[in-house]
Amino acid sequence: MSQYAVINPVNDALVSEFPTITDRGLELSLEATHATQRSWAREYTVEQRASLVARVGELHTERRQELAQIMVREMGKPISQALGEVDFCADIYRYTADVAPSLLADQEIEAHHERALVRSSPLGVLLGIMPWNYPAYQICRFAAPNLAIGNTILLKHAPQCPETAAFLEQIFVDAGLPANAYTNIYATNEQVATLIADPRVRGVSLTGSDRAGAAVAEIAGRHLKKVVMELGGSDPFLYLAGEDTDKVVEQAVTARTDNTGQACNAAKRFIVVSDLYEEFVERFTQAFTALETGDPTGPDTELGPMSSAAAADRLEEQIQRAVDHGATIHRKAPRQGNFISPVVLTDVTPDNPVHHEEFFGPVAVLYRVEDEDAAVALANDTPFGLGSYVFTPDQEQALRVADQLEAGMVFVNEADAEAAELPFGGVKRSGTGRELGHLAFNEFVNKKMIRLAGPAE
Repeated sequence: MSQYAVINPVNDALVSEFPTITDRGLELSLEATHATQRSWAREYTVEQRASLVARVGELHTERRQELAQIMVREMGKPISQALGEVDFCADIYRYTADVAPSLLADQEIEAHHERALVRSSPLGVLLGIMPWNYPAYQICRFAAPNLAIGNTILLKHAPQCPETAAFLEQIFVDAGLPANAYTNIYATNEQVATLIADPRVRGVSLTGSDRAGAAVAEIAGRHLKKVVMELGGSDPFLYLAGEDTDKVVEQAVTARTDNTGQACNAAKRFIVVSDLYEEFVERFTQAFTALETGDPTGPDTELGPMSSAAAADRLEEQIQRAVDHGATIHRKAPRQGNFISPVVLTDVTPDNPVHHEEFFGPVAVLYRVEDEDAAVALANDTPFGLGSYVFTPDQEQALRVADQLEAGMVFVNEADAEAAELPFGGVKRSGTGRELGHLAFNEFVNKKMIRLAGPAE
């Protein structure tokens, strides 16, 4: 079977296969993308590039149902969430088109009565290595700003999302971008390593596991390539104060269930101060474990299957290791094929091997702490540092805690609050660099200083 194949996670049925690109085909794609980059950057103004990026967003809206259905078939995302993902992509392309001209404009600098400026220039060809869990959103947050900057893109999608990969490439073509401004490649890991080493590739963006990030960063480092990486996460959810436990529980369930729990920035560790713990654990466990898995094509389904049999096997093994080392499990139904009902784990101690791991599925780990300081210490006791959540009505406390959290993002008193204008990224083993918002325009770009001798006009 081809490496690139669609296997429906509902029933493990093989849907379609796509051939891996040949080495000669890869060279031709890189050569064409490199040639296109020069004209894309020099012959199109930023306004023209932004207009085409906006059209990409419009086509996402026009084709939202078809794209969402492909994602459901490939990785089991509930259809309502798949449609929401496509809509979010449209917002990102639209936002990018709106702000690109101003964010990429020359920045004047006062320099001893002479004229100096910083001009934003593209780096060249970029390689994107993308995962399966958000097969449209991960692409748009990388592609939108970098195409507007004037870079061109080679995109290697996850092997289980080849139909999404082809569908998105066609959107860029139909939007009117020049040929090879955005090129999909069904490449092997060995071919990816070759691309990273090639001097025509000027930067690499990876979204995936920290293991994949380390491998890509090692190759990129040897060849002095800029990398942006969004990797795993074990985001803490801190409940520090407040009287409306039901509202906090509702937000906590929301923070853990998107994409059947298969989100890097989902809340995974729920850290609750002692005087709130008993009430929270009772209500959260009841609400979370009551959720049922179902057919991802159903409009009301909240939890679908795991993305693959391998993903389900890994999660079940991890749950069992947690229990074998003293954790208490709360669960209403056993695994059925690739469908895993929600699991709550309590009594996870620091010596439990899962304490520092990421649960990539519908598993929530609950911790009891004595006070704010203990909550912050436990929240930071992780190799990851992507997102975090703080719930307290005290804004001073919220900001004080946010300042201490070792994370790239902090959401106060709300979950599922990402937006096109908000930067996204992490620290520690959760990655480097930022995507989305204005910071996305500062990564794969040459901030070129130009000083003009003589008096300023």
